[in-house]
Amino acid sequence: MDLGISGRKAIVCASNRGLGRACAEALAENGVEVVVNGIDAARLAETARQIAAKTGAKVTPVAGDVSDPKVQEALLAACPEPDILVNNNGGPPLRDFRQVDRKALLEGVTQNFATPLEMIQHVIDGMCERKFGRIVNITSASVVMPIFGLDLSSGARAGLTSFLAGVCRSVAAHNVTINSIQPGFFDTDRLRGGLVKQSEMTGTPIAEIEAARAATVPAKRFGQPEEFGQTCAFLCSVHAGYITGKGILMDGGLHNAAF
Repeated sequence: MDLGISGRKAIVCASNRGLGRACAEALAENGVEVVVNGIDAARLAETARQIAAKTGAKVTPVAGDVSDPKVQEALLAACPEPDILVNNNGGPPLRDFRQVDRKALLEGVTQNFATPLEMIQHVIDGMCERKFGRIVNITSASVVMPIFGLDLSSGARAGLTSFLAGVCRSVAAHNVTINSIQPGFFDTDRLRGGLVKQSEMTGTPIAEIEAARAATVPAKRFGQPEEFGQTCAFLCSVHAGYITGKGILMDGGLHNAAF
């Protein structure tokens, strides 16, 4: 399927690996000029090189933490008129809610609520003027199915989702859409790191923990980043202009609900 976005320009935040990278690569495959971002400058440069070599697209790296206003400015300098924005960022670490003090709380809200909102504020008026805009927020399945220990992440991302529910409807007439993708268990470095940590804490072999985790998913496997990236690319396409304000849950059926 031709997504109709060849020649468009995109900013993909926190995209030097994992789901963010998968989104950047899928957009590049469809002819989009992509600005990628990440904290590790060396890794980001290599990511940009690899995506450009694979797709032939123009890929520009902008290193730094997207929560830093100066990095946001650099992203917008590299892509002043983005047609597509994919918001992504790291989340607070696993911890009991009793350990979440005010400093941690504000950091989590900054990462997963304030930062994506700030990026949207930067780009949305230009998208409305140009009559095309696609904004996709990478959140989490924990928005609809809270995960113990990730309460701060769940709350911040759910807050962002609720905040944007009204915003998206205010710009829909301008062919600007705002949606989120809510990932469950995807085979990424973050998930693998969690398995290692759990193994260290419990003494259980990683392979056993992995098998037990996958067994909880009706699909009986972890999702692949490429699947996620292609879904993101579709939401950014000309064919998805009538989808807005929606959370696309990608969890292999883990969330057991009819609606």
